Amino acid sequence: MTELKKRVAKIERNTNETKIAIEIELDGEGKAEVNTGVPFMDHMLDLFMKHGLFNGKIIADGDTHIDDHHTTEDIGIVLGQAIREALGDKKGIKRYGNAFVPMDDALAQVVVDCSNRPHLEYRVEPALKEKAGTFDTELLHEFLWKFALEARMNVHVIVPYGHNTHHIIEAIFKALARAIDDAVQIDPRVKGVPSTKGLLT
Repeated sequence: MTELKKRVAKIERNTNETKIAIEIELDGEGKAEVNTGVPFMDHMLDLFMKHGLFNGKIIADGDTHIDDHHTTEDIGIVLGQAIREALGDKKGIKRYGNAFVPMDDALAQVVVDCSNRPHLEYRVEPALKEKAGTFDTELLHEFLWKFALEARMNVHVIVPYGHNTHHIIEAIFKALARAIDDAVQIDPRVKGVPSTKGLLT
């Protein structure tokens, strides 16, 4: 039996605002080191790696003395780039992924398409509080949009209900991870890339 090539990537991005280093292995066990300087994002990204069964590191050093915006945005950029690189030519993948995750009062659904046509559809019906701890919740959309753009994915985030802001965001991150894990699985029935165009890269 032919051993599958490891789907891994390592991306670094250094600017005057942030220094981001991300390593990811798509076919892992959910073992990760996360240290971003943004405690709420540490928690969410730890959940993301665990529920996606991704191994790796997410390390960031940013200008959090100003606010969390640049760090959160740049993590989305680099994480998207890393997943895109780890996917390689996308031959044999399922391409589409879907996950529902309940978190107490909240329910999130995330649907993804590794299409090379980036788009974010953000349908979060409950109003989020401005803060989750010290984290500005408006940065959730910023993170998701930059992630979708750099991963070259079509990402639909749907939250029909929920009361607790922390629970809503946690459900989104878990569902995103599980949807991506679903989409990147190798299906032995798929020959080449799963597209009638013959191209996904």
